[in-house]
Amino acid sequence: MKKISSALTLLFTGGVLFLGAALGLFLPDREYSAAERRRLAELPALSADSVGSGSFMDGAETYLQDQFPFREAFRQIKSLVATEVFGQKDVHGIYVAEGYAAKLDYPLDTASVDYAAGRFGAVYETLLKDSGCRVWLSVIPDKNQFLAPENGYPCLDFTKLVSRLSGQMPYASLIDISPYLELSDYYRTDIHWRQERLADVAAALAEAMGTKLSGTYRQKAAADSFSGVYRGQSALPMEPEKLNFLEADYLEHCRVYDYETDREIPVYDLSAAKSADPYGMFLGGSKALLRLENPDAPEDKRLILFRDSFGSSIAPLLAEGYREIILADIRYITPAALGELVDFEGRDVLFLYSEAVLNNSETIK
Repeated sequence: MKKISSALTLLFTGGVLFLGAALGLFLPDREYSAAERRRLAELPALSADSVGSGSFMDGAETYLQDQFPFREAFRQIKSLVATEVFGQKDVHGIYVAEGYAAKLDYPLDTASVDYAAGRFGAVYETLLKDSGCRVWLSVIPDKNQFLAPENGYPCLDFTKLVSRLSGQMPYASLIDISPYLELSDYYRTDIHWRQERLADVAAALAEAMGTKLSGTYRQKAAADSFSGVYRGQSALPMEPEKLNFLEADYLEHCRVYDYETDREIPVYDLSAAKSADPYGMFLGGSKALLRLENPDAPEDKRLILFRDSFGSSIAPLLAEGYREIILADIRYITPAALGELVDFEGRDVLFLYSEAVLNNSETIK
């Protein structure tokens, strides 16, 4: 009986693989996986060198996996079997608890925090030290801090991370925003925080830097079916959620200049809300250097915001108190290049980074 069962399993598996391979011969290759937000592999070139080195077989294996028919359905079945049948607690490091998906990021990588501190220190020494700037630091906790301990998952020591980083940045005053955040301030299917929940966070940052915000906003919907990066990476079934944004009178007059493309872009690109990267609707997503101008600001105050992707959604709220905000992402631009493009004299400066980037800081230049 055991031999028959094994033979049937082998026959079924072989049949599925044969059918998939046969269908793959007739179906066009896909260039991009919207769920995983990445380009799919192409069939490698066949040559004597590629065969001899083994690169052709490696590339062909990746290609067949990426282009296998009904790949997304099989990914979801695999994830469900792993979690529901075999009791696996996570898929590719992503777990779901209380209806929220989060990525395990543990333990605290002190070397990574030290590296980030070193890069921020280089920015201070070369661009800020003699410029008369006032400098602040704030760290954005990951949703793991509000989700993992209560559900039996490990998370890094956030207090230790902040203490270690701030201890190496004596030139920056620490602004603690963690008391203003809770689990519902984050998307269920994505890593990022929800802009419509950030009024109190923005107000706390502004007040610490000597600026006042009115907090008067109008919430609007950008998309009704936002599926974040965690849903796609894990292939676990999760209901899409709403993608909202905040409008205000002053934002109608704001202008955003993108140094990369040498053109103006909108504060909110609503067409991007239905793209492969919906969170990119906020200030164009991942950009090396932006200038956000608010001609209605009550004072001629200017802010340099060193940030990661989380900064894209909170900067429009901070703009109420600043005539100009420069958003610099030093994962994509070097401090040396910044010094040639940006005037730092007498500016307010805020280092605002997420826990996830600081614990995986190798991309910071």
